[in-house]
Amino acid sequence: MKKLILDLDTGVDDALAISYALGSPEIELIGITGTYGNVLVEQGVRNALAVTDLLGHPEVKVYQGLPHSSTTDHFDVLPISAFIHGENGIGDVTIPDSNRSVETESAVDFIIDAVKTYGKDLVYVPTGPMTNIAAALDKAPEIKDEIGEIVLMGGALTVPGNVNAWTEANISQDPDAADRLFRSGAPVTMIGLDVTLQTLLTYKETQQWRELGTKAGTFLADMTDYYIKAYETTAPHLGGCGLHDPLAVGVAVDPTLVTMLDINMKVDVDGPTRGRTIGDETRLNDANKTMKVAVGVDVPRFLNEFMTRISGLAKGAK
Repeated sequence: MKKLILDLDTGVDDALAISYALGSPEIELIGITGTYGNVLVEQGVRNALAVTDLLGHPEVKVYQGLPHSSTTDHFDVLPISAFIHGENGIGDVTIPDSNRSVETESAVDFIIDAVKTYGKDLVYVPTGPMTNIAAALDKAPEIKDEIGEIVLMGGALTVPGNVNAWTEANISQDPDAADRLFRSGAPVTMIGLDVTLQTLLTYKETQQWRELGTKAGTFLADMTDYYIKAYETTAPHLGGCGLHDPLAVGVAVDPTLVTMLDINMKVDVDGPTRGRTIGDETRLNDANKTMKVAVGVDVPRFLNEFMTRISGLAKGAK
């Protein structure tokens, strides 16, 4: 069985990613590492603890990661992030705080220790900035050859970004960290806006969760309805909300959900295109392609997997 670490800035789609992971029998969620982005890291780990409790999985340990990018000394949540995810990150829905605390071990050390313990059986899924994994690679470069796979949500190769014409939000938080990851030689799969904006959820699906009559189902419905409502303002042409982070988990479980391009990638860190994810021209002719980029997705099959797994989890949670 694959062992999974989720690295989250726990907003709405991060909470849905947790739900997808917990509803997937093929994997074991061995820990959540917190990062910043949709919310401050402290709020993110609070959300991760509370959500795993609500979903009936208090055994999932949560580790606090780095609070800001590798090139700054602080982080402030952007107003657009608060608009999309709510001030508390989970659609301004109130759920009880966990009586658990974050682990004393740092997220970076936990990532390294997990790679040493599980090796090729470990899949690491970052759905926020790449700051924690870049720091882990800086501290223990050898883990790039020992880890099973890194499936990240971030970037955009064949479509525009959602911060500007070329930059996706997660990459924009720490382009330097993302570039170090992309160039590291670690086995990385990029699940970007190319595919995540094809996987849309509507009020029809959230109503199914509401009709389960469970606290978990009601929470998921209320939280996601907030997210869909925000999308009606920020991207009215889509007709729903993008399932960004859950798709990364879906691909970690079943890579055949997407069509992938083998290509060595880089992130621009200088000049006007800072944050752009694009092929690395210096490794264009390198026969060893360490990265894959999703460029197509089986939308009906993924949405069916998504609803089946999360609905089953929400129905069973007390």
